[in-house]
Amino acid sequence: MGNKVTRRDFEWVYTDQPHARRRQEILAKYPEIKSLMGPDHHLKWIILAMVFVQLLACCLVRDLAWKWVLFWAYAFGGCINHSLTLAIHDISHNVAFGNLQAKRNRWFAMIANLPIGVPYSASFKKYHIDHHRYLGGDNLDVDIPTDFEGWFFCTPFRKVVWLILQPLFYVLRPLYVNPKPMTRMEICNALLQFSADLLLYRAFGLKPLVYLVAGSVFCLGFHPISGHFIAEHYMFMKGHETYSYYGCLNLITFNVGYHMEHHDFPSIPGSKLPMVRQIASEYYDSLPQHQSWARVIWDFIFDEEIGPYSRIKRTCKLANAI
Repeated sequence: MGNKVTRRDFEWVYTDQPHARRRQEILAKYPEIKSLMGPDHHLKWIILAMVFVQLLACCLVRDLAWKWVLFWAYAFGGCINHSLTLAIHDISHNVAFGNLQAKRNRWFAMIANLPIGVPYSASFKKYHIDHHRYLGGDNLDVDIPTDFEGWFFCTPFRKVVWLILQPLFYVLRPLYVNPKPMTRMEICNALLQFSADLLLYRAFGLKPLVYLVAGSVFCLGFHPISGHFIAEHYMFMKGHETYSYYGCLNLITFNVGYHMEHHDFPSIPGSKLPMVRQIASEYYDSLPQHQSWARVIWDFIFDEEIGPYSRIKRTCKLANAI
């Protein structure tokens, strides 16, 4: 458990990200893919059902012993909350109501945010645009770990700690790497979220609130579903910066595993990404892909060549806009 990762820096490249070029090629060959772009009219109903399930769960856990509150937070509630963060990810691309109703999408994302327990959706939207536009961009793509993370979390034990603390790093990293002024939507997001938390506390007590927040922290940290954080862009094969996963966990994560397809076509809802792969299969079947997010976590921890530094990075002015 003491072996250190051999990599000492990011994989610096001097080429543009490949997604824009591949998107142009695919659209030229399969223009029918354009018909998949636009809102997913089922998404809002699925999200509302998930929010209702979490409200019902809050009613059920208020009289449980603390150990069972935390157990169900990890085993059930956190899974739903993690799924809701990925629903917010989908909504950030305006696929709930369409591009012409951008503000409606942003307000609805705050509704999806409520069971997560802490304000998240407005800040995510602000930074996620940069992740797509400047994938791997130095000081722009805050999805990339800092130099401190790469240097310090370099042994199996430290990588486990890094995975556990992943929610904390996702919150703090943007403030250090690429701080931006707080927006009005972020203030509204915080006011709505904390008001809902206060109402929940007054109605049901502390345990339901702990159930929601602890579940979010648990399942965004060291949890099988969180394997997608590593699987999406960590360089498991030299020169490849985005990977897809086509396994069963896509059923509860809004197809976030179709990540190559998502970066090629960010305006296509997650529910329709399998159709992209089906139509343009020759572009995706030959690319590296993951078979298991749990296996991704295992390999990340114990492979001496993989760590937080295992990311492709490029200078800002060479980052290609999507």
